Amino acid sequence: MKHQMIVKSPLRILYLEDDPKDAELVKAMLETEGVVCQVTRVETRVDFQASLEQDGFDLILADYTLPSFDGISALKIAVEKRPELPFIFVSGTLGEEVAIEALKIGATDYVLKTRLSRIVPSVQRALREGQERAERKCAEEALRRSEAYLTEAQRLSHTGSFGWDVSNGGIYWSRETFQIFEYDPASKVTIEQILQRTHPEDRSAVQQLIERVLREREKFDLEHRLQMPDGAVRYVRVVGHPSKDELGSFEFVGAVTDITERKRAEDDLQKAFGEIKKLKDQLHKENIALKAEIDSASMFEEIVGESPTLQGVLARLAKVAPSDCTVLITGETGTGKELIARGIHKRSQRSSRAFVSVNCAAIPATLIASELFGHEKGAFTGALQRRLGRFELAEGGTIFLDEIGELPPETQIALLRVLQEREFERIGGNQSIPADVRVIAATNRDLQSAIAAGGFRSDLFYRLNVFPMEIPPLRERKEDIPILVEYFIDRYSRKTGKKIRNIEKRSLELLQSYSWPGNIRELQNVIERSVVVCETEIFSVDQSWLSLASSSLGEEGPGKPLGRRSTAQEREIIEAALAEAQGRISGPSGAAAQLGMPPSTLESKIRTLKINKYHFKKA
Repeated sequence: MKHQMIVKSPLRILYLEDDPKDAELVKAMLETEGVVCQVTRVETRVDFQASLEQDGFDLILADYTLPSFDGISALKIAVEKRPELPFIFVSGTLGEEVAIEALKIGATDYVLKTRLSRIVPSVQRALREGQERAERKCAEEALRRSEAYLTEAQRLSHTGSFGWDVSNGGIYWSRETFQIFEYDPASKVTIEQILQRTHPEDRSAVQQLIERVLREREKFDLEHRLQMPDGAVRYVRVVGHPSKDELGSFEFVGAVTDITERKRAEDDLQKAFGEIKKLKDQLHKENIALKAEIDSASMFEEIVGESPTLQGVLARLAKVAPSDCTVLITGETGTGKELIARGIHKRSQRSSRAFVSVNCAAIPATLIASELFGHEKGAFTGALQRRLGRFELAEGGTIFLDEIGELPPETQIALLRVLQEREFERIGGNQSIPADVRVIAATNRDLQSAIAAGGFRSDLFYRLNVFPMEIPPLRERKEDIPILVEYFIDRYSRKTGKKIRNIEKRSLELLQSYSWPGNIRELQNVIERSVVVCETEIFSVDQSWLSLASSSLGEEGPGKPLGRRSTAQEREIIEAALAEAQGRISGPSGAAAQLGMPPSTLESKIRTLKINKYHFKKA
């Protein structure tokens, strides 16, 4: 009769045997009984130990006597390294005393070579016992983990368990229950101790509950207070239900939960409800007032004006905002590029997430990459801990990169990767981080000129320039100046607590005739300064605060302001200044200094007039 094996096929055997014929004989006998084997034969201690390091054997067979090694030593090594593997001696020289010693050490069985017919049932029994040991070990480990999880769960939930044997009055608590009541886990729990720890005002209710459940033997659920030795008050909820064991003994089992934090939160919530009710009507009134103020203002967010030029910009804003494409905003300094970026964000699907603004020109070139993409601890000197970059802070929202033209070349490459692959790495890290961020960039520089000069990457420019938006300078929307003046007067008069009812006509004309090289930011500063020094209800501006030379109608030519000229006149004056400055825009001897205007303003005019400034550079 063939024996049915319970292990997978083939049976993987590590065989310690110096006689290959004996090993082949054992294998043949097993296979004759239907047991397919895969035998690895070794002879020396070194080979035996090396084989044990490998995971892949189901059984160990070993001769007792080898030329340089003995079976008992092999058994001890196997018990130490692989105790789960069944170990069977197959020997012709194994005496009874040695066999008993081997079994004590840990051998599963032994078979004499003169009685190899026992090898199959011995192997089957050994494997079955090994399987039972493995299953028992798994069950014990599972029970241990279960008990550990239960203990940890009770600790985290502040819930302890209890048992109450009604027949003998014995009370059994888990460790967490002792913690809640602040009793020593080694002490014996009694009803008197429970009542002693109960708050005096709740003691009568607890006593009545105990008497009722003893009499009626029904489930119970009670919340009450404990008073601790230091006077602190703790709230608990005690839930129990009756149970009978196989012998008919009656007991209660249940749980004790510390609900102090919940009770205090409920009290705080009730107080908060009172405050909310008081604020609700006030907030409703303020919302109505705010809506009326917004509806009456000629503005889009904080972008004030009604000129056709500005309305065209806002129309493009409204179209691009719902999409998720990259936007490049260009315009002179002070035209409100960040306000346009915020307007795009607020009308996008990302409006509920963060809007993160980064001025690339205000951050040192050595730190800009870390600022944008973050760094790992130890990435460079001073990096004492991991820091999240602006792209991670803007996850799911919008990042606004102002003065994008000032990015160093190496950071341009990293930004290009974000735009192309939508991922980046922290400085000093090697893990790619996905970037779900909308990018809006802005600059007052001529990026095409920067590309030609080698200061800006053309591939990055085309990645940024998906949807270009140019913000007009204030001199091109002069009809908005009266509205802006009123808006800023109202804002700063409220801040200073002043009442300004009228605007001096001469001051308004002065503001409208000025060219505003600093654009809206300069106008804002002038209005704030004028409100601060204003001593009457009539608003006026000190004429000396405006650089009137830049808006006068003086002589034409280099060194003289442009003012309000025809296009041909402006072109002639700018080209003459460029010729004298040899194509240089910035610096003390640059064309901008000669014309009395900021370099960004001159760059804007050169673009508008399509003047090739490189034509004037020295070869």
